Amino acid sequence: MSDRPPVLFPPCAGSGLRLGLGGAPLGNLFAPIEPAQAQATIDAAWDSGCRSFDTAPHYGHGLSERRLGDALRARPRASYVLSSKVGRLLTANPAAAPDQHGYVGALPFDQHWDFSAGGVRRSIEDSLQRLGLGCIDVAYVHDCDAATHGPQAAAVLRQVLSETVPALQRMKAEGLIRAIGLGVNDVAVVREVLRESTLDALLLAGRYSLLDHSALPALLPLCLARGIHLALGGVFNSGLLATGTRSAGGRPLFNYAPAAREWVERTARIEALCDEHRVALRAAALQFVLAHPAIEIVMLGARSAHEWLDAQAMLQADIPPAFWQALREAGLLPEDAPTP
Repeated sequence: MSDRPPVLFPPCAGSGLRLGLGGAPLGNLFAPIEPAQAQATIDAAWDSGCRSFDTAPHYGHGLSERRLGDALRARPRASYVLSSKVGRLLTANPAAAPDQHGYVGALPFDQHWDFSAGGVRRSIEDSLQRLGLGCIDVAYVHDCDAATHGPQAAAVLRQVLSETVPALQRMKAEGLIRAIGLGVNDVAVVREVLRESTLDALLLAGRYSLLDHSALPALLPLCLARGIHLALGGVFNSGLLATGTRSAGGRPLFNYAPAAREWVERTARIEALCDEHRVALRAAALQFVLAHPAIEIVMLGARSAHEWLDAQAMLQADIPPAFWQALREAGLLPEDAPTP
């Protein structure tokens, strides 16, 4: 029998909504947000009951960690779950470009990959200093996939298995972290790691959504069978499922890049059914993913208090069963995908 708790990521206190705050926008992803807006976003999430928060050194080169730590430090530490990531180290550089890796106005650091045992320990200790906290609840190995590392991917995977995960296990025994996982947007690398190692948790971005169902057959049943606590990011696929195809803001994003025609066209078909059944696209995107029993929580990358409160409202919106049936009949949902 597993000794893992039945729930690692607490739902929103009071409402029970399985929604946590993702910290990439707090690091100025795609566009800057002012410190007051970042603080107001975190406060709005907390005041509405949010007790699960995620960040990473990558997000604004430490900016997201600093902002979350400043906002959470005075809160009772045992009352919330905070995750961060390892795999990238930050080195001070007064001449560092402020706009890097999709982040605007990042802190003056350069980042470089380091999955070594020593690098992982330094990463955790650096994160704790930026956060101003004594422990991290969940430490994810960040972006160790083939698409990110190309020809070096096999070597990265070997190092993750031989050095990164064992180093995290030692820090777990020391009490610096509570749980170990992967933070990735790739299904294959999770399966590869699980062949040789044990994970407590997984943060999977963009691979189970109203548009992208690639995790459904190959990974979600495995997470259920292994008792892995699964947090889901990227449920709007970087924006296409939030703004839809009719936004006046230019070409929509899909998974951090301008959306290809096939994804825009598929979204347009979903939008047409949303209109027919009077369903908000954002509500459909959020409620669909949480219908799968493997998903413990959605980590929402809100940029403002308004976006956070809107997501809570979308999770509670009424969606008629006929809408889900219409999506399935149109071939827009797999037959085996659970619906609310």
